Amino acid sequence: IISAVRISSYVKCKLEFATSKGYWKDPYMQYFARSVGERKAPEINRGYYARVQGMNHLLDAFIRKTECDCQVINLGAGLDTTFWRLKEENLLPRKFFEIDFPTVVARKIHNIKKKPPLSKPIIETHSTDSLLLDAHSLDSDRYCIIGADLRDISTLDQKLKKFQLNQELPTMLLSECVLVYMTPSHSSNIIHWAAESFHTAMFINYEQVNMSDRFGQVMIENLQRRQCNLAGVEACQSLESQKERFLKSGWEHADALDMMTVYSMLPQEDVARIERLEFLDEKELLHQLLQHYSICWATKDKLNLGISYITLFLLIVFASPPFTNKL
Repeated sequence: IISAVRISSYVKCKLEFATSKGYWKDPYMQYFARSVGERKAPEINRGYYARVQGMNHLLDAFIRKTECDCQVINLGAGLDTTFWRLKEENLLPRKFFEIDFPTVVARKIHNIKKKPPLSKPIIETHSTDSLLLDAHSLDSDRYCIIGADLRDISTLDQKLKKFQLNQELPTMLLSECVLVYMTPSHSSNIIHWAAESFHTAMFINYEQVNMSDRFGQVMIENLQRRQCNLAGVEACQSLESQKERFLKSGWEHADALDMMTVYSMLPQEDVARIERLEFLDEKELLHQLLQHYSICWATKDKLNLGISYITLFLLIVFASPPFTNKL
């Protein structure tokens, strides 16, 4: 379910149409997308824009704080292109891991093998002549894709360690609309495993929030009609419930913002640019939509790197708009 949602609706809508309209740049998505998607409502594209900006601001700040001496684990990565963006911007961590279902991983590996603009950066960051490659995994010095079920923590942990996961390194974990499709017990297991596995880490989670009001209920009903069940929606009742799930599982600090707040804090020059791309008549609908998604981030900082002080407010106010291509 997790991967089906990411590939069918998220990738098709966000990547194939919004990038073609110029909401953000992604020179690598063309090698994964099969065609430009059908037109999507402007409020959807603006919501995706805020999501991309917010997630990348936090990720890039963490990498800079560690001076790239860290590792990143992208949970339910789908056809994400962040590795290639980081390589291009000289922000590549010591190793970048991606996890998704084996069928999704197989498709991604196929594209990487067939498209030199994707394979070349991996080869350039690899020190030997050969890569470890099979149908459901690819491992190089700096980039690794693993086919695994996130609900099976034991197997996931074994596979990551097999591919040189370093539990002593500062670690970033990314999750975008993944945990909400899992039962609360399964998502709690992931959050707890991450807290137990790494002494210095940051976990960024993007997904729904405020789902108990009428607008949230309509969202749930619309997804159910498409056979998409939000099995973990009970953790999406409020910003407080989003933070609490991390604090109860061993994380030292947690914070969260709804996407309307994030959107209002983005650099206004770039916001004005993307708002000129498409006319938006229903601004109230945009506000409602953004109020029902959030970014929550949690930290542990045994090494005292100061990662608990990374916030979206400081990043967005004082940083220029990054080159963004998060999928």
